[in-house]
Amino acid sequence: DRIVQTEVTSHCERLRRLSPSAVRRTLLVTLIVTPNSADMMQQTLERAIRLFQATFGGEPEIAASAPGRVNIIGEHTDYNDGFVLPMALSRSTVVVGRRASPETSLSRAVGEAFPDESFSFDPSATLTRVSPDWANFIVGMTAQFKSNGASIPNFEVAIASDVPMGGGVSSSAALEMSIGRFLASVTGMDVDQVTLAKWGQKCEHEFVGVPCGIMDQLISSCAKQGHAMLIDCRSLECTPVDMADPSVCLLITNSNVKHKLSGSGSLECTPVDMADPSVCLLITNSNVKHKLSGSEYPERQKQCFAAASAMNLRSLREATMENLSLAKETIDEKTFQRARHVISENARTLRTAEALRQSDYKLAGILMAESHVSLRDDYEVSIPEIDTLVDIASRLEGVLGSRITGGGFGGCTVSLVKSDYVDAVMETILREYKDGSDKTLRASFRKPAPALALGSSEIEA
Repeated sequence: DRIVQTEVTSHCERLRRLSPSAVRRTLLVTLIVTPNSADMMQQTLERAIRLFQATFGGEPEIAASAPGRVNIIGEHTDYNDGFVLPMALSRSTVVVGRRASPETSLSRAVGEAFPDESFSFDPSATLTRVSPDWANFIVGMTAQFKSNGASIPNFEVAIASDVPMGGGVSSSAALEMSIGRFLASVTGMDVDQVTLAKWGQKCEHEFVGVPCGIMDQLISSCAKQGHAMLIDCRSLECTPVDMADPSVCLLITNSNVKHKLSGSGSLECTPVDMADPSVCLLITNSNVKHKLSGSEYPERQKQCFAAASAMNLRSLREATMENLSLAKETIDEKTFQRARHVISENARTLRTAEALRQSDYKLAGILMAESHVSLRDDYEVSIPEIDTLVDIASRLEGVLGSRITGGGFGGCTVSLVKSDYVDAVMETILREYKDGSDKTLRASFRKPAPALALGSSEIEA
């Protein structure tokens, strides 16, 4: 508690210095703060405040933040009532804002990623899907508060983020949860984190058009210091899995290839330390940007539901391989493959959580590799760029396992790496990965320490 309060006070003081004229400031943060990531969040906060000042004049009174995430294992299982094992990232989305002046008739929003698309709407009106697309996250979360009894004042917000959009690390959930925390503050509504996650999922369904599960919103709202979170997506029970071994880490890599191969960018490798110094996770972002509101995501969801129905089960969470074999003659081959992935992925996720608890990183890596093969061949959500990144990583010394992470059709890979080999692994991936463009590949190397989840604090100017 002392550490958390110190960090909250530190960020409040930064906000005080940045906004000296504000009479009252509230800092609502649930984010990953480490010696490195605190600087990253500070930079994002400063950008959001400058954008607010340039757009609306004056100073913001509220700052809210939520992190992106990497899913270690458990892909496309959440909407099948299954198990997932995500971990929050040090990258976050920051929303700063205030109540609008009484004479202002609309709420207004601006995002640094869309500088030419400022948006306004009337919260008191009937809320429906809008244009531009990014504004639906704001309108959708506002609608959730409104439908649950909140009185929504007009407000002004500016948004900045260092969570890559379309990279499979839940930039949408980070935006939903940060907007939700801002709205909780501006309305004075007391909302627990699980409820906020449910509202974020409903926002995604009704206003963004993605029939997603609950994983992304739940880990963004409920992350715990130094832990992954084993989530039961039926009961919503969250069980922390200690990642306290700094001998291994997760490494994230981002190639910055655009959606449908229409552009190019920079390869980015981000190591995520665990408390065991011998291993880490390496997240690799292909930057082939996915859009999950397309046909691929809902099509696979329907196939899963059809497979469960064919077995007379409520969801694939209840299915076994024996159930599936008995139903094989009643479903088509693609539906069979989708169900086989989900059933086997649930088992892998539970085994991986236990392997990490026992520091059996070799087994955890094997299970991650099996997950990628299943996602590539049975669920068919991988792409050549992702497969190339996985193939490069998998043959390197010190890499225990590598797989696609996120919804698929682009985005990131995550690799479990022995910490002593992280630099060599990143250098080799940067050297050997080719994105088909004439751009020079480069990397952003960050090695954040274990996560620290902060609560909320209020200070007076």
